[in-house]
Amino acid sequence: MLFFDLGLAPELLRAIADQGYTDPTPVQAKAIPPILQGQDVMAAAQTGTGKTAGFTLPMLQRLKEFANSSVSPARHPVRALILTPTRELAAQVQDSVKTYGKHIALRSAVVYGGVHIDPQIAELRAGVEILVATPGRLLDHLGQKTVNLSQVQFLVLDEADRMLDMGFLPDIKRILSVLPAKRQSLLFSATYSDDIRGLAKQFLTNPVSVEVARRNSVIETVTHLVYKVEGTAKRDLLTHLIKSRDMRQVLVFCNTKIGANRLAYKLDKDGVGAAAIHSDRTQGERMQALAEFKEGKTKVLVATDIAARGLDIEQLPFVVNFDLPGSPEDYVHRVGRTGRAGLTGEAISLVSDEERDDLAAIEKLLKIKLPVQDPGQFARERVSAPRGGSRRPEGRPAARRDEHRRDTHRAAPPRTTAPSADPLFSRPYIPSSEETQTATTVAPARGPKKEIAALFLPPAPAEKQDA
Repeated sequence: MLFFDLGLAPELLRAIADQGYTDPTPVQAKAIPPILQGQDVMAAAQTGTGKTAGFTLPMLQRLKEFANSSVSPARHPVRALILTPTRELAAQVQDSVKTYGKHIALRSAVVYGGVHIDPQIAELRAGVEILVATPGRLLDHLGQKTVNLSQVQFLVLDEADRMLDMGFLPDIKRILSVLPAKRQSLLFSATYSDDIRGLAKQFLTNPVSVEVARRNSVIETVTHLVYKVEGTAKRDLLTHLIKSRDMRQVLVFCNTKIGANRLAYKLDKDGVGAAAIHSDRTQGERMQALAEFKEGKTKVLVATDIAARGLDIEQLPFVVNFDLPGSPEDYVHRVGRTGRAGLTGEAISLVSDEERDDLAAIEKLLKIKLPVQDPGQFARERVSAPRGGSRRPEGRPAARRDEHRRDTHRAAPPRTTAPSADPLFSRPYIPSSEETQTATTVAPARGPKKEIAALFLPPAPAEKQDA
């Protein structure tokens, strides 16, 4: 099948040809026809299989009738809303809209947090037909009444499983409450739990289910490797692998922002150029780190799971799970950053004893046994070195060194307590009466006493005291 066979407009076919594509991917071939017919769709496909174009192309075709070059904002109301869980994914979807819609006079914009809101307000007031947004920033615009969604005809939830997760569900419901009830809704993701599927059906009307591979599976072009290693040795093993294999462009996942910062800093000290990307970094810092990684200026990008969804890095060869994810579905998204568009990739996981249950959960989800790789020379070097990483000095066997310590201990003279210089502990005991007298005798002469105001009542008369 060719894109031409899907019934797409000439403008779209020209944009597709400009990108060098001729054949649609399986998810595109199955999802585009029902979307063009106006049906709701719930699509599940592996990462890197072209899901974004799967909804962008038919959306542009259905909105083509509203294309115009008028400068009036009233002629450009928001007709399509695309929600994504992360800023990076929102920016990539916006790039896809621009790429495939460059021959159609439809305006698009992207809004997300981490940057100043004023330029976004100005762009929205000028009018846009297609709006890509993260939920939090979109709610900011709704609260400030800088965006009107009353004419939305097309709703897309990209990475729907995360969008409908507990953290996003309240925001999603608030946004859905201001949308027209009559609209076309699409949900795209790589993974769906049964609970998420049941919840998603509440937002869809007679949805067409599209699945092009076994649920929660990973593409076959990715090779999986597991290294079982102590948690304290993970960084050393990672550095060893990167240097010994001359690995370039390595995306490393950590579970925490602090862990990502710490690992990037230590890798840099080990001579491996690294940068960290997570939600605490400004959007400018995140974009710069990502750009330098894509350009090859930075060898290793250490990230939290904000980089696991929709992040498209062309020809990324390696993904490393420094920490195994708490959710096995996140493993699918993480390793989906490599082996994209038919290319090969390698997913490496460093697994400690504490993560055995997480590894078992991933293998259960994928229904495969992940191969365990021997760390080789690195493991032999770790075994030969004592705990703590220090190596034994050459020329002195351990047994003789221990014997020397024991002899030194036996030859050491017994400890004696030095006499205290404090007279309280050194002089003989004197009863309190004698002590007072002695103290009075030896006390140094002092100047005349100063008269101060009494802080108590004067004594009672003598006769009352006797009574």
